[in-house]
Amino acid sequence: MIKIVIFHLFTFVFLLASSPKLDMNNTQDSNHSTALISLAKSKLGSPYVYAKSGPDSFDCSGFVYYLFQTQKIAIPRTSLAQSEIGEKLPKEALKKGDLLFFDTANRGHVNHSGVYLGKQQFIHASSGKAKAVTISDLNGWYKDKFLWGIRKIP
Repeated sequence: MIKIVIFHLFTFVFLLASSPKLDMNNTQDSNHSTALISLAKSKLGSPYVYAKSGPDSFDCSGFVYYLFQTQKIAIPRTSLAQSEIGEKLPKEALKKGDLLFFDTANRGHVNHSGVYLGKQQFIHASSGKAKAVTISDLNGWYKDKFLWGIRKIP
């Protein structure tokens, strides 16, 4: 009996240690953020179209709105309204799935949004050169445009 219990205990520990999806240091990487990021990446290359919220074309806030709606997380439709729905997070506190807000026109207010992917990368519907859903670096052109993030994924 003891040998069976020890065998099952070792099997459990082995499976736990070898699981590629389990990250004990990042509880934010929940089912919601994983599904949201997977869906977001599946939309890479979808065209930017002003005032669209999917499923085939998007503006920036429409893209974020679409992603969160699929996870049954209610958020407002516009970037400015989205930026007001939670505690503001600095760049250092960001986790995968957090909403990101930018002032790309240097006018002192939010006018762009995206979703944090981790490792200083974010996905968004860009009206710039890409004119599509794309992945950008927070330390590139957007470095001095970033304002804050907001966490809506539990």
